[in-house]
Amino acid sequence: MFKLASPQPSSNKREFEHSTSTKIFSAIADSKVPSPLERAEGEVFLMAWTTTPWTLPSNLGLTVGANIDYALVQTFNPYTHLPINVILAIALVGKYFKAENENIDFSSYQKDGKNIPYKILANFKGSELEGLEYEQLLPSEANTLEKIQEISSDAKPFRVILGDFVTTEDGTGIVHTAPAFGADDYRVGKKNNLGILTLVDKEGKFVDGMGEFSGRYVKNYKDEKDYVDVNVDIAVKLKLENRAFKVEKYEHNYPHCWRTDKPIIYYPLDAWFIKTTAVKDRMVELNKTINWKPKATGEGRFGNWLENMVDWNLSRSRFWGTPLPIWKTEDGEEEKCIGSIEELIKEMVKAYEFNPDLGNYKKETCKTCNRTI
Repeated sequence: MFKLASPQPSSNKREFEHSTSTKIFSAIADSKVPSPLERAEGEVFLMAWTTTPWTLPSNLGLTVGANIDYALVQTFNPYTHLPINVILAIALVGKYFKAENENIDFSSYQKDGKNIPYKILANFKGSELEGLEYEQLLPSEANTLEKIQEISSDAKPFRVILGDFVTTEDGTGIVHTAPAFGADDYRVGKKNNLGILTLVDKEGKFVDGMGEFSGRYVKNYKDEKDYVDVNVDIAVKLKLENRAFKVEKYEHNYPHCWRTDKPIIYYPLDAWFIKTTAVKDRMVELNKTINWKPKATGEGRFGNWLENMVDWNLSRSRFWGTPLPIWKTEDGEEEKCIGSIEELIKEMVKAYEFNPDLGNYKKETCKTCNRTI
């Protein structure tokens, strides 16, 4: 559950691979609060659900559907038994609360996590939550605002944003958003200037500065016999801190490497692209002039590919990857992409003329351009 950073609302969503959890994010006191939320007394949380708890330290936003109906619910945390107010989609209230417990006497609660009373205080559209700020769920030295802004100087994280991919088929109707670990997350994070934060290294371990989670694998990549699932430990921590509302086992599909059969992490990497989108319209136009056989290939498969074109990623992370003609100065201040053999020769001559001490080179005539180099 994510606690609102404003007067009251707060909720956090969370869930595990093979186990799920609903977390609450807490609202911040100085943030804009929609008038329906003013009816709540005490802390207000945004309830979000995830199957990958290891991504929660990298959370930078919460995404809601603009036209989805949400409810402010007064109830108790089933783990800490503390009184709280939570926000979730109205269509999913029945997934977390029993209908027979609505509006029953709150003083009758036995603090056993069963028959939890609840009361719906207000209903509102997701669009009314846009811009609402909340308290960071799992703060550490590695994910401070300063660290985030070292990467994106004008980033404004920990806000509620709108997204067209939010549904009420499962979860809570509020999506935990970590731009570093998901295509939809990255897209809405970039659009809303949330920034980006990668707290897992390329070996699948949490980076330093993550407190008790530093250096721990997010999955059992080493087949350790006594491996302790960090996702479970994160859930336990959130339970104790009044930030978890429901934790349970949950089977779901998850991509695995076909070579090693290990779970794959969606991971952001720096890469070189050809900006094919800059000539997309022209390519679509020219495709219509081609006499395709069969015709459906050009209009269908290839035509659809052109219509949905993205920039072409040339980078590879394997030894057999295509070498890229990118030259960079030792200090990294200047980069140059060589576009032809002729240009490469010109740059070599220029470099030697600028600094003859580069080496003892023998002058020869280039068979391609007949220039002496």
